[in-house]
This record gives sequence, structure tokens and C-alpha cells, in this order.
Amino acid sequence: MSQDRLHAILSSPSYRLAEDDGDFLESDGARAVRLALEFHRADAYLRAYGIESTVVVFGSARVPAPESPDDGHPLAGWYEEARRFAHDLSAGASHAPGCHRLVVATGGGPGIMEAANRGASEAGAPTIGLNIRLPHEQVPNAWITPGLAFRFHYFALRKMHFLLRARALVAFPGGFGTLDEVYEALNLVATRSIEPMPIVLVGRDYWSRMLDLGHLVSQRLIGPTEAALVQQFDSGAEAAAYVLAHCGCEKYPAA
Repeated sequence: MSQDRLHAILSSPSYRLAEDDGDFLESDGARAVRLALEFHRADAYLRAYGIESTVVVFGSARVPAPESPDDGHPLAGWYEEARRFAHDLSAGASHAPGCHRLVVATGGGPGIMEAANRGASEAGAPTIGLNIRLPHEQVPNAWITPGLAFRFHYFALRKMHFLLRARALVAFPGGFGTLDEVYEALNLVATRSIEPMPIVLVGRDYWSRMLDLGHLVSQRLIGPTEAALVQQFDSGAEAAAYVLAHCGCEKYPAA
């Protein structure tokens, strides 16, 4: 009897170490713990690598690479522009062992994200990918620096890490995800919830349809000061030159 009871005790989920209790860690009651772990884990890796500041790049996952057989995409040319942007930015930024500034960070997937990670990697710089767990799993692109690829469960924590070290946000044409990130960043900067930073949109024709700032001003929904938060360019090279000129490479102030 006592041996049976002891076996039952040792086999009980309540007797597991907390970090070994997967059922508990996935429960509703442990959500606050998971949120804290998801923040601190990524932060610890980024600090250990010496990531001082980042430039976040958004854009469609559906834009094919030049070597892809699907080269008939209407926005296919933006892959090379994003690649050029990240290469020029990374080549002009400050990188030394244990201290990296203006590091390109993306959502870690294909398309524009891959192009930006690729350009940074080709410039010899580290580059970050922040993937998200989705019903249809998204494989990280191969251009992310090993050790700087992360997978998140919570969009909120992923968004926090996108902006926590960001010195600039650069968006190429994209869909709902890209629009969501751009609009949220604009709102945070406009309300001074985060420090001001360049918000750069590449592709004037596309963005004039997605974000008609003149119309918003004319309808008195935003003012000229808020409209001036956005800078628009038609090439990755122009965008990189602007970000480097306006961000410099000084150490990012502590949050």
C-alpha cells in the first residue's frame, strides 16, 4: 500500500519541478508566467549578443526572391530594394564583437523579411528574426544570424521586442501585418508613448494608396505635425542613406 502511494505521489504532476510541468506552463493560470518568460528570454539573448539598437524592417512575406520561379508578382522588384536597403544600412552601421548598432530586425519569414535579413548578412552584419507561432507554421529564413532567431507565442511580446531597441522603422509594400505594424508605430510615436524615431515608407505609389496622409489632414483627423512623422522614398538606397543620416550609431539610451 505505502509503495503504491509513494509511486502515485512521485508520478503526480504536482510533484514535478515547475519548469518540467508542461501542462501547468501551458495552462490559463500560468499565462502571466509565460508572458514574463517570453519577454526575458529574448531580451537575455539579445543583451548577451551585444545588440544595442535595431532598425525594424516590415514588408510582405509573399514577394518572391529573384531566383524564385514565381517572378511575375506585381511587387517582385521590392525584394531587391529591401535587400539593398539592409546591405547599405548594415555596411554603414557600427558593428564590433559584443556591441552592434542599427541591426536589421524582421519578422523572420520569407519575402521582404528574407530580403532584409539577406542584405544585412551579405554585408557581414548580424541580423535578427522574430518569428511568431501560427496555425500554419512559418519556417525562419536562412539569412537570420544563428542565435538571433526567436519564435514567439504572443504577438504583444513580439511587438514589444520589435520596438524596444528600434531606432527606426522601415516598411516596404505589404499586407495586413505590415499595415498593422506601421499604424501602431505611428500611433505610439504620435502619442509620445515611445521615443520619436524615423518611420520610413519605401514605395510612394503603394503607400499613397494605403496611407493617404493628405486626406487625413484635410479631414482634420491628424495634423501636419503628425503627417510629418512619415518619410517616403522610392528606393532602398535612399531609405538607407536617410536612416544612417538621422540615426547615427551612438548607443541607444536605456528604456
